[in-house]
Amino acid sequence: MITHSVCPLCSSGKISLNLKCTDHLLSREEFDLLKCRECGFVFTDKHPDELNIGRYYESEDYISHDDYAKGFLNHVYHMVRSLMLKKKRIIIQKATRLTKGRILDIGCGTGYFAATMKKGGWDVTGIEPNVKARDFARSHFALNVLSPEFISELPSGTFDCITLWHVLEHFHKPFSYAEEIKRLLKPEGICICALPNCSSFDANHYGEYWAAYDVPRHLWHFTPETFRFFAGKTGFHIKEIKSLPFDVFYISILSEKNKGTKFYFLKGIIKGSLFALRSLFHKSKSSSLIYLLKI
Repeated sequence: MITHSVCPLCSSGKISLNLKCTDHLLSREEFDLLKCRECGFVFTDKHPDELNIGRYYESEDYISHDDYAKGFLNHVYHMVRSLMLKKKRIIIQKATRLTKGRILDIGCGTGYFAATMKKGGWDVTGIEPNVKARDFARSHFALNVLSPEFISELPSGTFDCITLWHVLEHFHKPFSYAEEIKRLLKPEGICICALPNCSSFDANHYGEYWAAYDVPRHLWHFTPETFRFFAGKTGFHIKEIKSLPFDVFYISILSEKNKGTKFYFLKGIIKGSLFALRSLFHKSKSSSLIYLLKI
């Protein structure tokens, strides 16, 4: 069990309890979210270490790892995923100004995004810790997907783009990964990192029930301000910030489900629509954000 006596981001000892959240997906265990009064960073405390976190992913409903997860919500997820794959490819082409190149997708899951880029002519490598997801990506899409320990063996300065789609919040050692990403990027390369935003309209509304807290799988809970601090501390600068428009609907539906709301799907869609409308005028309050990073 990992406990924190200082802020993992700024090393301040001025940390205090922010929220108590339940693992609604699997264990029903409760975890503390601490907040630094110095820099504002929010993080999960008393969470399992790397050797023991695996069992918290062993759910048929954890669809980023299980392509065969069942249920209506999972069906909706897969429909939205198809739309977002095209959008992500366009984002990468605009950000890199390339139609083909070398890309590393860290936390590639079952490989649908990586396969989309491969189909578009990109030379793709994936990194994925989950054995089941890794095997799926290899067998269904013939992707080159490696276990995380092999990232250090990849040659330096060889990737035009490195992507982390809702992955950084899972890392036990985010600063170490940032160093590897810097090493692997070409001088003109770009890193694209998507993260939940715990200062979003929906996060503020749902509080402890906000699905994107997803304890204990999510260890770090960034805002645009704290991620800017993280980026600067790791040697990156933020070139641009974009929103992920569909995330708010899925997160709102799950959050209503966490609350035990009757007709949670309908209520989540209605509330998600309101949050999405408000965030059109306040992008920094969007449910999820995409950060385009340069060295």
